[in-house]
Amino acid sequence: MSGWASSGWELRDWELWDVVTDRAAAEAPGTGAPPAGVRMIGVAISIPDPYGAMLQGKRASFGDPLAGAIPTHITLLPPTEVDGAMLDAIEAHLLDIARAERPFHIRLHGSGTFRPVSPVVFVALDEGIDDCERLQTKILSGPLARPLEYPYHPHVTIAHHLPDRVMDRAYEELAGYTAGFEVWGFSLYEHGEDGVWRPQRDFVFGVGGAGPRTEDDCPTAS
Repeated sequence: MSGWASSGWELRDWELWDVVTDRAAAEAPGTGAPPAGVRMIGVAISIPDPYGAMLQGKRASFGDPLAGAIPTHITLLPPTEVDGAMLDAIEAHLLDIARAERPFHIRLHGSGTFRPVSPVVFVALDEGIDDCERLQTKILSGPLARPLEYPYHPHVTIAHHLPDRVMDRAYEELAGYTAGFEVWGFSLYEHGEDGVWRPQRDFVFGVGGAGPRTEDDCPTAS
């Protein structure tokens, strides 16, 4: 496993979903793939519809080319290269964490930005920060232990590396945004050779149950 924090990049770890996807999209087909046997994974809380679709549509409206490649999410494990042989141990690790957790509420409220440090505008969390921090600490242990260069800051990216006027527009348009939903669990994502992040397994709180979630497992967004 390689840690991005030691790679010399100056961007915050939690923004790397966008950086990794942007890099793969800029390279010729096939050249962005990791070495044989190495997989690029991440763990995140998916934002349920209609909120996820709405925010992804907003990101697309700002002209962000990554809008279609990254599902709307809150990062728990930033993009991390792992040996494919470790995936069973990683899934068992995530399963144990999910079984010990219970659903919690997240409230999104208002916009924020990492500028001038990084060209990112995001929707902020008003409720659920402590729960995300607890999950993130648990996940970044055992087979997924890795250093982070910056403190963890849960958020939902809505614009990345766009012209300042567009970033300003994104910040202003989402300044009054608010939404609330119950978090049913988290998902393991993998970065494809086409630059798209796709969920591979869902881990439901209290149940564990690595595998496709069912309607009964997932509380309705509210």
